[in-house]
Amino acid sequence: MSASPATDATPPRPARRKRPPARSVLVEVERVAVELANLAGAEISNALGGMMAVRYKGDKASEQMWRDPVSEVDSRVEQLIRARLAEKFPRHGIIGEEFDDQQGDADSFTWVVDPVDGTTNFVNGFPLCAAAIGVVHAGKPVAGAVWCGASHALRPGVYHASQGGKLRFGNDEVTPRVNPAVQRRLAGVPRPIPGRGGWETRKTGSAALECAFVAAGVLRAARFEQPNIWDIAAGLALVTAAGCRALMQVDGEWVPFETFEPPYIEGRRGVLREWHPPIIIGRGSARDLVAGFNMGETGEGARIHRVK
Repeated sequence: MSASPATDATPPRPARRKRPPARSVLVEVERVAVELANLAGAEISNALGGMMAVRYKGDKASEQMWRDPVSEVDSRVEQLIRARLAEKFPRHGIIGEEFDDQQGDADSFTWVVDPVDGTTNFVNGFPLCAAAIGVVHAGKPVAGAVWCGASHALRPGVYHASQGGKLRFGNDEVTPRVNPAVQRRLAGVPRPIPGRGGWETRKTGSAALECAFVAAGVLRAARFEQPNIWDIAAGLALVTAAGCRALMQVDGEWVPFETFEPPYIEGRRGVLREWHPPIIIGRGSARDLVAGFNMGETGEGARIHRVK
């Protein structure tokens, strides 16, 4: 009997692990992210409260009432950001909320852009909105810059960080300080719910803003039910730099978030644009964070099981 070909008996070679980016590269990427976040923030500030074109997602008028709005500012800002990235990093990938994905080189960075996060707030002139510029390498958020219409410093500005660096607001390092006299801290939620774990809950309408507020210590924690990657990629870089915890729900278990991975959908490998698992971020143990958002056996709590 002839021997089987060597390829039949040889196990597949493991995928080559991508080398982490050098710190000097991350510093430059963070600098550009801050530049782009400031660009977006200037556009938002100039347009807030003014008359602008607004459309709603959905094909039928009956569907559009409760769908997310898109303003002319969303589209214009993302176009400006994409043009700047095409000049600076033409080989990098781009995932943005308003336009199709741009594929980059296999070993390059992917920029994840939300030009206006909290658009419903924005088109109504409510200043709790943000612009988020995240940078992902090998699925891991390695840099982020989030322009916020409000901040711990009572002024608009950009929270930013990169892997191995400190959380900053503008040029200032951010070190959250907890007042021991405050007995009930705040937590961001998708919809107002009774708080547990010593929290009162708040809904800001902007996931990127809530990520920045958790990183800065304004919120103790936040939970997102079905976030898009552009909602939180930048924010996860901030909370990691600030020493916070990030958890992701997978098959009923809360596990540490490590990387963005394309999901499997009906037997096919999806794309990062289709990534939507529930996320919890905050300070404290994983068990305390999950318990803080668990309302019991029905409603919100039905999807919260055990912490791995």
